[in-house]
Amino acid sequence: MIVTKSPTMGPSISDLFSPRRARVWVAFTLTCALLLFLARQRGAAAEWNAGQQPPPNSVAAPDEQGPKEVREDEVDWSKFAYLQYVTNSHYLCNSVMLFGQLHQHGSKADRVMMYPEGMFNLEVSEAAGRGKGGKRHDIELLNKARDDFNVKLVPVSVQHRATADSTWAESFTKLLAFNQTQYSRVLSLDSDAVLLGSADELFTLPPSPVAMPRAYWLYPEEKKLASHILLVEPSAEEFERVLDATNKGGEDEYDMEILNTLYQDSAMVIPHRRYALLTQVFRWEDGEHAKYLGSDREEWDPIEVFNEAKYLHFSDWPLPKPWLGAAEDLRQRLEPKCRDKDGVESCVERDIWNGIYRDFHERRQRVCGYSIDPPQG
Repeated sequence: MIVTKSPTMGPSISDLFSPRRARVWVAFTLTCALLLFLARQRGAAAEWNAGQQPPPNSVAAPDEQGPKEVREDEVDWSKFAYLQYVTNSHYLCNSVMLFGQLHQHGSKADRVMMYPEGMFNLEVSEAAGRGKGGKRHDIELLNKARDDFNVKLVPVSVQHRATADSTWAESFTKLLAFNQTQYSRVLSLDSDAVLLGSADELFTLPPSPVAMPRAYWLYPEEKKLASHILLVEPSAEEFERVLDATNKGGEDEYDMEILNTLYQDSAMVIPHRRYALLTQVFRWEDGEHAKYLGSDREEWDPIEVFNEAKYLHFSDWPLPKPWLGAAEDLRQRLEPKCRDKDGVESCVERDIWNGIYRDFHERRQRVCGYSIDPPQG
């Protein structure tokens, strides 16, 4: 008996799974899935693009998984501080200059200067009698930092160790940052530098006892972290560890070596781009910039690099630090060379580099009354 299909009957099971209907059904299902996927992607893209614009009164914290927005009204800035240490008159002037830049950029965290005990005591200071205008000038600068730039002055005992190179014999004073337990976090900045913008966003990084940038200029021969910018969560336990490591350190181990011994494998890494630019990078030859850029495929653009930087450190050995002065012939010999770019001579690196030094000297003259330090004695 042959059963014929009534016109009002639906498709049979065999009809549904016939080859032709199967192909149509699969195509329909894939099309719907693709449309749903694209709709979700468009929604996610719109959500991400909206997230790129920080809400009003917010601070963008560096985060490898995207910007983390923290509203300023949710941050207790009194728990954070920019910190500098001063060991003599040279660095006092530099420190006041840097605090002046923090003030100019409107940084919200506290500002703390650790300075040598006795420097603020006029009788003791004048007895020491070093530097232009004697120690009375040091007191004027300390007053300027406190009164004009809202700096909290903390007297400390300068930490001096017998080392192979006396240049860094007192750099261990920086490690007192671990003992500033009145703060949840301190950002220690070396004063032989220029601050090109506020770095408040670093205080909102995820918790970590220590954060440091890579010493990229030593790569790949030496893989170390740099200490000229140092984010610390002060605590009695970490300070004890640092003191113990310092006491056990050799004569050729300085603050950077000690910190690497303790934290090289555990510290959070601050991006060196933006936060750890060295002046010498503008003097590097073609092909060397990949160490700073982090890629040999990115084109070196000195203007972009300078504009994105927030913290710029003077490092142009054998050229001395800018406040010590340098013979003109040495400076001209070491300044960045002009380059041939598409058949046209470009001196952008040289202009930026010279401009950095010129601006430093002009600001030092305004803040301290002299741009080159007079001999001490």
